[in-house]
Amino acid sequence: MHPLAIAFAAGWLLAASIMVGIWLLQRVTRNAGWVDAAWAGSIAGLGILAAACLPGLGPRRWWVAAMAAAWGGRLALHIGLRTAATGREDSRYRHLREQWGDRAQLELFRFYQIQAFVAALFAMPIVIAQMNPHPFPKAWDLIGLAIFAIALCGEHLADRQLARFKQSKDAQNRTCRSGLWRYSRHPNYFFEWLHWWSYPLLSIGTMLGWLTLLGPALMLYFLIKVTGIRISEERSLRSRPDYPEYVRTTSPFIPWPPKRGG
Repeated sequence: MHPLAIAFAAGWLLAASIMVGIWLLQRVTRNAGWVDAAWAGSIAGLGILAAACLPGLGPRRWWVAAMAAAWGGRLALHIGLRTAATGREDSRYRHLREQWGDRAQLELFRFYQIQAFVAALFAMPIVIAQMNPHPFPKAWDLIGLAIFAIALCGEHLADRQLARFKQSKDAQNRTCRSGLWRYSRHPNYFFEWLHWWSYPLLSIGTMLGWLTLLGPALMLYFLIKVTGIRISEERSLRSRPDYPEYVRTTSPFIPWPPKRGG
């Protein structure tokens, strides 16, 4: 069996085990939002585990593992602290509980196991980059590292700016339009997506490198069509009177100067 297939199977099994624990946690806390932190943490953990288990001792694997740990650790900590601080379940999961009714616990278990599969899938670009046999660093590697650093700093900054705005007296039913949020309605999602472009660059030269393009492609699909922008926009349009004007003047994804009047 190919080492990548073994890594995927092992990663899926580990992520599935983690999600069982998170499912038990949400039964106690009545807060399903812990799964979002566990998802990011699982990917980071799989990247570190792959670095420890793959043959060879090249520095590339540990650089990529450190990237995965920095990205996944930061996101897991950010979401985990936010989940713990609010003390209430995100409206997405409250809506799902209401929709599922008496089947909620079974459906949540299935949902968590789907997240485990997706986590193992997203870990594969990291593993492929670690398996690249070429000496490190090459020019493409340095570009990949630069993109990663920009994405990590941008996502962290966007999260901090939004958190600071929510603590201000002007935040009630209003939209954050300061800092990066002036140039994109979802700068945190943009930099999250940008981060996944670092692994294709770190995989240049390996035969399976083209598979790493699934990272940015799948992330873009999930952000726009599934759990990210679509749900966030629908919720904001219902709850914030100034949001339609924000939509009119501000780029939905890629940071861009606002239209006149923004």
